[in-house]
Amino acid sequence: MREFTITKNDSGQRLNKFLEKAVPLLPGGLMHKYIRLKRIKLNGKRTEFAARLCEGDVLQLYINDEFFEKAEEDTAYLKVKPELDIVYEDEHILLVNKAPGVVVHTDDVGAADTLIARIQAYLFQSGQWDPDKESSFTPSLCNRIDRGTGGIVIAAKTAEALRVMNQKIRDREMTKYYLCVTVGGPIRPKQGRIANYILRHEAEHRVTVHKKRVPGSKTAITDYRVLRENGELSLVECELVTGRTHQIRAHFASIGHPLLGDSKYGLNTPNRKYHRKNQCLCSYKLKFEFRTDAESLGYLDGREFEIKNVEFTSLVK
Repeated sequence: MREFTITKNDSGQRLNKFLEKAVPLLPGGLMHKYIRLKRIKLNGKRTEFAARLCEGDVLQLYINDEFFEKAEEDTAYLKVKPELDIVYEDEHILLVNKAPGVVVHTDDVGAADTLIARIQAYLFQSGQWDPDKESSFTPSLCNRIDRGTGGIVIAAKTAEALRVMNQKIRDREMTKYYLCVTVGGPIRPKQGRIANYILRHEAEHRVTVHKKRVPGSKTAITDYRVLRENGELSLVECELVTGRTHQIRAHFASIGHPLLGDSKYGLNTPNRKYHRKNQCLCSYKLKFEFRTDAESLGYLDGREFEIKNVEFTSLVK
């Protein structure tokens, strides 16, 4: 028998949602069967799979130990070094400057040294997170950026922070600004908007840009402003109005100004010339602009966070 005492981070969830995270190896059909047979009880009594959990509730599970084994990714934080470039931190969130080349989550290769593993290692080693005291919540990322892209990634330290940040991102109550270096000479006009449709091709891990809507495509909008120019290179600030996969990379390639270092949508000659292995793209600034209640994260409204020294900007003087 295993017993869980519901903490603040676990409360407010339906029982079945809690069990999916706390006991991920337990199949859904078997979960429902065990609830029906009273092998899963809430506060010593029969319960329902849709029951809402409250802080202090005690959940008893009379099920086999094999269902409680942890997946390899769940313990990755014990095997990595907490090497982080922290932009901002408080009791609720952590803003980290992800270096190009670092993956945010385990990819197809199955690498353990991911950004989320480093963040969890940092919180564990600093005493801010004890997985033995948490049943269903683990520190999680609120946004993702590509392996080859650098910049600010938001991590939530609490369940409330994760829920609020996900809502703010979904409802576009924060603005993300990127810096990039493009090739192909001066961009004209120097300030403007690229608006079209992007179609994602999962099997190829790439997207295509279309002037008209095609089946499966989504609207993609990028606002841009050229900051500096130097021959074939331009330093550009971009604001994502939408957040599609590879949006900035595909957008600038579609107007004849691919990103320097981009091996997927870019040009090999300038990439070799400037010795760039990753695309010159960085999510360098984040501004919180709340229009709805942010609960205990309301203090972030109006605040702006920025990476001051983006390495590749020195290429365009």
